[in-house]
Amino acid sequence: MAQEMRGGKMAKFVAFLRGINVGGHRKIPMADLRRICIGLLSDPNVRSYIASGNLLFTADGPPARHAQVIRDGIAAAFGFDVRVLVLPEAEIRAVLDGCPFPRDAGNKVHAFLCFDIPQLDYAGVDALKAGTEAVTVVDRTVWLHAPDGMGRSKLAEKLDRLIGVEVTARNLNTMQKMVAMLDEARG
Repeated sequence: MAQEMRGGKMAKFVAFLRGINVGGHRKIPMADLRRICIGLLSDPNVRSYIASGNLLFTADGPPARHAQVIRDGIAAAFGFDVRVLVLPEAEIRAVLDGCPFPRDAGNKVHAFLCFDIPQLDYAGVDALKAGTEAVTVVDRTVWLHAPDGMGRSKLAEKLDRLIGVEVTARNLNTMQKMVAMLDEARG
């Protein structure tokens, strides 16, 4: 789904940073991240959402190039490596549209956004999955619905290791907010 913008056309993108500001490790203040990305991406309107590393920006060029620019900028500014997944507007909308679980499930549904094609260990999933939980793969996203809560789920705790590729996870509330921010940016 990723598409390169040709002819210098500006497009909207969402960037998801993996593993920052978790448990006091790899701390990046969002104001600093926005400031750095404004310079790196030449977009004065870079926006962030919550401290887990979600960015909205406008730029031209392919998503992979933007991911590498952000990654390199973070390494230079903060001294550690952070994987960055950048999705164009159409792709993030498609991910959310592909959610197979109730739209009002909020933080009980998580999207595990994969950096490559998932290689899900179904036997491992089945061994950890509670009776109320469900996992569905849609394109490059692994969706987990844990209606009894993510904190109680043994599967949620280990699912990233069962996917077989590097991932960054966001709950449904965050995914919906990022699309809402794209809508606001249109106005």
